[in-house]
Amino acid sequence: METVTSPGSPRRQLRAVLMMLGCVAVFSAMDVVLKLLSTHYPAMQVASLRGASSLPWLLAWAAASTGLRSLLRVRWSLHLLRGALGILMMAAFVYALRTLPLATAYSIFFVAPLMITALSVPFLREHVGPRRWTAIFVGFAGVLVVLRPGGEGVLTLAGFAVVAAALGYAVSAITVRVLARTDTTQAMVVWLMALMALGAGVLAWPQWVPIRGEHAWLILGLGIAGALGQYLITEAFRLGEASLLAPLEYTALLWGLAWDVTLWGVLPDGITWLGAAIIIASGLYLLRRERLKNDSA
Repeated sequence: METVTSPGSPRRQLRAVLMMLGCVAVFSAMDVVLKLLSTHYPAMQVASLRGASSLPWLLAWAAASTGLRSLLRVRWSLHLLRGALGILMMAAFVYALRTLPLATAYSIFFVAPLMITALSVPFLREHVGPRRWTAIFVGFAGVLVVLRPGGEGVLTLAGFAVVAAALGYAVSAITVRVLARTDTTQAMVVWLMALMALGAGVLAWPQWVPIRGEHAWLILGLGIAGALGQYLITEAFRLGEASLLAPLEYTALLWGLAWDVTLWGVLPDGITWLGAAIIIASGLYLLRRERLKNDSA
């Protein structure tokens, strides 16, 4: 029988850290599958497959934890908004992965936490002081370094697609803060995947490409990785402190680099690394300021 530990105990925090690191690794593997599928199928179709392949596993998780009835007592308007944002985010990210290395896409996507902080002002009426605003603007400057307008960077539709995906993720995260007051995590995850599968599937139908048999195992892996990653991140934030776990998301860059080198033989150039360092430093500073604000509250 597992020993009961207090919320702030070292053992509990260690479990949370390990789960968060595992979550990042699993999600990076999922992104590899998305990138592989993106060369064979339209982005919207891949987005639909992402939702549909994970849905059965997430339904089983919901049934075993909170029960399926909890999925019906939800705020439908916000779930529909999250579904639309999820379709936008996933389709844009898949489109970008068709041409961008994973590490480069991750470098740009790391701007999402900065967007969340900025959007919390108009949507959640939160106060953001001048230091955090400075960090946000510095982080956006880091995105420009990666995109390199006027240079030979990734100022392409793919680069802008990652920015659009990050914006969709940020707005969706704001809705999660509102939904979390009334709806279960299971309901938020299940309906996001269901709406993504259905909505993206409808949009992809006119150009739907028949699924090739050799890709069945990829789609199966996509569903398992997506569901497992969602379970791990949910458990991690249930056990650990957000300020401890959030910086671990940046380890995705190491995974992206490893996958890029192993599978595609590519490396980011020095300017991309510089931009990524600026974005990550800004994000870590924001997390530190948020922790100090919470400690003083």
